[in-house]
Amino acid sequence: MAVSKKTALAFKSYQNHAQVLVKTYLLADAFMPYTSVLGGIFATKMVYDLTQLISTFYFRTYAGLTKIQRIEWNNRGMSSIHAIFITAMSLYFVFWSDLYSDQYTDGPVTFRNSPLSTFALGVSVGYFLSDLGMIIWLYPSLGGLEYVVHHTLSAIAVAYAMFTGEGQLYTFMVLISELTTPEINLRWYLDTAGLKKSNAYLINGVVIFFAWMVARILLFVYMFYHVYLHYHQVIEMHPIGFLLVFTVPSVLGAMNLMWFGKIIKGMMKTLAKRQ
Repeated sequence: MAVSKKTALAFKSYQNHAQVLVKTYLLADAFMPYTSVLGGIFATKMVYDLTQLISTFYFRTYAGLTKIQRIEWNNRGMSSIHAIFITAMSLYFVFWSDLYSDQYTDGPVTFRNSPLSTFALGVSVGYFLSDLGMIIWLYPSLGGLEYVVHHTLSAIAVAYAMFTGEGQLYTFMVLISELTTPEINLRWYLDTAGLKKSNAYLINGVVIFFAWMVARILLFVYMFYHVYLHYHQVIEMHPIGFLLVFTVPSVLGAMNLMWFGKIIKGMMKTLAKRQ
């Protein structure tokens, strides 16, 4: 009993020290950007490995894929999980949280941030860096120049908002566009599994059309309208942040329009074949 009690006290002491370490360093405001980015990289790697493990046992198609197809299969798994996470966080901060509400009078909306918002952006930076590294390492197997440009601009803009705390609202508005990523990945999975002529493929294509139009077209229009209404606050940002607010969404918006044109052509072609 004496030994057991001594062991319990020692364990309790180590636990208290660990909690102090986590609160003082890992979750401290000064270290949050770095720990969240590292956490994002670690989570990305973990999801990649879990996708590989689960697919090996539960998807017969996976065994017949080439090496590069398996890598892309796993890569799309981790991008889908990141998309679900950052879309949920972005929707919360943009539409439900009071942090960026006009009713909240704690300074300009362009300078508001919180530990949770910084953490969410840091995880996203970790993902973009990991995915960009894979795209460049295996270029062009996982995507061409447009993917490199998209991920580079996204990583720069998200990292800036995370480290400086500026323009986080507009960063989350743009990140809601990740809503379309799981559907795009599902389209690739169905195609790779030989289900391109299935009803699931057709329905998913229709979902992509509407999700893309809302999250990557209309929402970008709303973002620029919000910038227009709050321009007197936007202009107070650092010149780099001010430039990013206009440049990155403009470039990504142009790319979204280009891809949307391809989506419309593809959907019309599929519907014509069905008829």
